[in-house]
Amino acid sequence: MSAFAEILENIAQLPIQKRAMTNHGVLNEAYAYAKPSSFSRGMRIDLNGLTILLISGTASIDENGVSVHIGDFRAQLRRTFDNITGLLMSEGCTWHDIVRTSCYLRDIDRDYDVFNEERTRFFQEQGLDPLPASTGIQAHLCRPELLIEIEAIAMFRTEKVASSKE
Repeated sequence: MSAFAEILENIAQLPIQKRAMTNHGVLNEAYAYAKPSSFSRGMRIDLNGLTILLISGTASIDENGVSVHIGDFRAQLRRTFDNITGLLMSEGCTWHDIVRTSCYLRDIDRDYDVFNEERTRFFQEQGLDPLPASTGIQAHLCRPELLIEIEAIAMFRTEKVASSKE
């Protein structure tokens, strides 16, 4: 049996542990929503030494739940990246652990070139290679002043997995 098949077999036998994640020092979008809010900022799933983070749509929101950088696409994108970075750090990982992003732009025709330029610059600053899988989508966002929102998936090991050669 291959090492990958053994890992899958081991994972299949264990319970899935999950918990909501947040970082109130960076952002909290839920303040503007009716209480109780009906989503988690993100979900952490632990599977036999493998952790998966499912980060909800994240935007240019400050720690008080206020939209910031109104009308400035570049600044909103940078704040969004900073917010995701803070969420990753709160769980002990970095952008190197991101495997997928879904990027929602209010006006993809107007903003895609700037988006791609800033995303490329940010990913280069992070030293990402390979780059995460990604999709760009035009969408109506949850607040009319927001120009960009990003969901992300990160995966990383929290325990060493025994090698099949041992």
